[in-house]
Amino acid sequence: MLLVLGAFAVVPLLLPWLVAHIGARAFYIAAVLPIAGFVQAAVFTPRVMAGDIPFESYAWIPPLGIDLSMRMDTLSWLMTLVVTGVGALVMIYCRWYFRGKTENLGQFAAVLLAFAGAMYGLVLTDDLVVLVMFWEVTSVLSYLLIGYYNKRAASRRAALQALLVTTLGGLVMLIGVVLLVVDAGTSSISTILAEAPTGPIVDASLVLILVGALSKSAIFPFHFWLPGAMAAPTPVSAYLHAAAMVKAGIYLIARLAPIFAIAPTWRPIVVGLGVFTMLLGGFQALRETDLKRVLAFGTVSQLGMLTVVLGYGTADVALAGLALLLSHALFKSALFLVVGVIDRQLSTRDLTELSGVGRQAPVMATFSIIAVASMVGIIPTIGFVAKEGVLAALLHEAAGGAVWGIVALAGIALGSVLTAAYGIRFVWGAFWTKHDSSGDRMPETEWPDPPIGFLAAPVVLSGLTVVAGFFAPWLDKVFAPYAEQAPLSTPGVAAPEHPAHLALWHGLEPALWISLATILAGAAVFWASRAWRPAKRLLPFTAADVYNAALRGVARLSVVTTSFTQRGSLPVYVGTIFVVFVAAEATALLASQELRAQLDAFQTPMQLVVAPIMIAAGLVAIRARKRYTGVVLVSVTGLGMVLLFATSGAPDLAVTQILVETVTLVAFALVLRRIPSRLGEHNASVWPVARGVLAAAVGVTMALVALVATSARVEQPISDAFPRLAYEIGHGRNVVNVALVDLRGWDTMGELSVLILAATGVASLVFVTHRADTLSRFSPLPSGATRSRRPLVETSDGLQQRADERGSGRTAWLVGGQRVRPENRSIVLEVIVRILFHTIIIVSLYLLFAGHNLPGGGFAGGLVAGMALVMRYVAGGRFELGAAAPTDAGRLLGTGMTIAIACAIVPLFFGAPPLTSTFFEAELPVLGHVEFVTSTFFDVGVYLVVIGLVLDVLRSLGAEVDRQAHEAREGRPGEVGVS
Repeated sequence: MLLVLGAFAVVPLLLPWLVAHIGARAFYIAAVLPIAGFVQAAVFTPRVMAGDIPFESYAWIPPLGIDLSMRMDTLSWLMTLVVTGVGALVMIYCRWYFRGKTENLGQFAAVLLAFAGAMYGLVLTDDLVVLVMFWEVTSVLSYLLIGYYNKRAASRRAALQALLVTTLGGLVMLIGVVLLVVDAGTSSISTILAEAPTGPIVDASLVLILVGALSKSAIFPFHFWLPGAMAAPTPVSAYLHAAAMVKAGIYLIARLAPIFAIAPTWRPIVVGLGVFTMLLGGFQALRETDLKRVLAFGTVSQLGMLTVVLGYGTADVALAGLALLLSHALFKSALFLVVGVIDRQLSTRDLTELSGVGRQAPVMATFSIIAVASMVGIIPTIGFVAKEGVLAALLHEAAGGAVWGIVALAGIALGSVLTAAYGIRFVWGAFWTKHDSSGDRMPETEWPDPPIGFLAAPVVLSGLTVVAGFFAPWLDKVFAPYAEQAPLSTPGVAAPEHPAHLALWHGLEPALWISLATILAGAAVFWASRAWRPAKRLLPFTAADVYNAALRGVARLSVVTTSFTQRGSLPVYVGTIFVVFVAAEATALLASQELRAQLDAFQTPMQLVVAPIMIAAGLVAIRARKRYTGVVLVSVTGLGMVLLFATSGAPDLAVTQILVETVTLVAFALVLRRIPSRLGEHNASVWPVARGVLAAAVGVTMALVALVATSARVEQPISDAFPRLAYEIGHGRNVVNVALVDLRGWDTMGELSVLILAATGVASLVFVTHRADTLSRFSPLPSGATRSRRPLVETSDGLQQRADERGSGRTAWLVGGQRVRPENRSIVLEVIVRILFHTIIIVSLYLLFAGHNLPGGGFAGGLVAGMALVMRYVAGGRFELGAAAPTDAGRLLGTGMTIAIACAIVPLFFGAPPLTSTFFEAELPVLGHVEFVTSTFFDVGVYLVVIGLVLDVLRSLGAEVDRQAHEAREGRPGEVGVS
């Protein structure tokens, strides 16, 4: 099981590549993995029936007692078969549904398979905390799947709505899980259920967990997100919203109900909201004309029914509940897939526009009727078996005087009437020949026959509802261990004389007559609804309106808060921060009962030389009237720190500091091009005396804090052990670099995230219309030329492709500068930079790989490579930058972060903590003794992130600003003649 779960984590990464090469046929390969999971679960069936529960565990986070454990009992076995079996058929169906489509298809296939893996892990995990993790993963992946048509506003809104609702419920559930785990003393689900803890904390945790389960399964008041999610492609609706995602909440309720249904808060929530949802969804399904929305509200109704049945918590109801769970997964996914076929063939789902389709598509119509029969509860389908079992069990509870049994029975009966009504409405709307308002027969809708493979999945799923009906006695034996966990009846109700069994025929029992009555009543309701033209809405607001109003309220509150606190004045913001800093630190200093300070005149003679220069530069910067002058003077203080680091035994910090100062100076210079050169040119500085006082207060406070903090140490500093730890643990002699990538790797991981956010934020502010980096696709060819393998040559007419592979002509070298305006071009500078560029890149790589033992490392190496790109940009303009770095900066940032995260994850597979490194050593010819530390890979990630950061700054503050300035100068968009 763990192996299959690992495959679900890896295989989706390959699907975009497969889709790019073989198109939609890649879904066939994607289906292999769910099939493997299905086969594995099928092989485990004898063990599950015998009570020999398959169990695998891996200690994931030992300090917290969290294990990556997989346990396949009866409920998990059934859910695994549903998740993998329906998932495999949906994958095969996607091959035909998406035939001829390529846009974002690789991403869609990868996300869909990853979602199947997340559901696989969710239904099998035995750790409650890990279940919450899988729970949130399914929310994020479903957001991507629902929003597949990302160019449609409706799809984006629906995806965001589903994400917000389910994630909010998941956060509430997380609180309940923490309370339950702390109270039980374990996160093992099987252990918690075996010990069955009770008490007010457990009751509160169950309510919070139910909030998450109900939001995931679209139970009122969270039901509105599911119909909106129909904006997703039909395979997503068939899988996520019929068989998988919405079943996650039902699964959790079914998992806890046999033990915790006796809790005082359980049945009022589960039964009450479940019954109301069933009636609400069924009623709304009769008002819809879109076949997909009919099924969507029908799914809401059926989920309410499943919540009532599987949440009731007695043995007989639980047994029938598993049959109902299987039935719903089969018939509802089949019906969704049928709607997908209709929509794909006719480009419409409006039942008022369809007429006579059943005559032209008899196979599809027949199996659709079979699926609806299972939904309504007609013999010999598994739906009939489940419905009769549910009615019989609840009838016993109601007859025994159980209040919630009476509510559940009445709700199920009324809901079944509506189910029959909208089930008949679906068949009538999709396949029947209709008449218009004048009574004339509507012309038949022309039906193009779909490929046989397109119908395979819905036909198989629909057919299985009949097969499962005949196999009801066998299912009874498989489901029995789950039902035996629950009590025979609720407190105060006598236990049934004979335990219930699943069978296709129990004789002429009361439950059968109730079932038949609901079907007949449903047919009558449908007949009456044909002439019924309901009002647009029964109430002045809906749950979706409440959701939208809540979002608007949050937006308005944020606007009010922002307008009150963010006045648009940078001096006010900085001044507020400094005032709070001075007040807080001064209070701490004055309140301290013991202050010690140790003063030295100096530690090295260099301090006597450098400190006055830094102070003088700072004072002159205050009086500077030009922005660039101020920036350069501030940089002098940074360069002074370089000398202090270099003479204090920290060459690594000195190298890094000088590189950071240089890159920062370049970034400032790029920004200063677009703002007034003189300070106070538009708005003069105000309150200079107050600013001076505040600045002096900050400086004095910071000096006192540093003085007191460095003098307050009473124990040996841990840094004294860093040289030894760096060599023994990190296998390196450069203490700074080893600390960054090994000893304190988590800090570096956070810093990389900050760098990526900063780069993305800067780029988002500058790239006004879109985030696409078109410069990375720069082509030096003249307008109208086509790409070819032939090299470019310099001609009197500019750059041209060589006439043939071996023709004459000098190969072009400085391709980017050709598009710089002549008055801004320096050939000498371009040539020097091109000569030095590759050497500097090699130096950066040397710093990267030598940094573990010598000054350097990924950060310093990345900055050196970034400086090489800066030189190319300064020498040849934005197009020279495009020629030097023909890749998107975001890819470098993403690749670097991915490598860093992989270095944290990979050790987990070997039973080691995250970011654990190891080393290899060997004697190689010529090279001699060679050592390699795996933390070097982490340093490579840092290297790529830093290069991506510099490139993003150059592309946004440099190249993009150049482009915008060129357009403003020329008065029209353009790509030629810049810098």
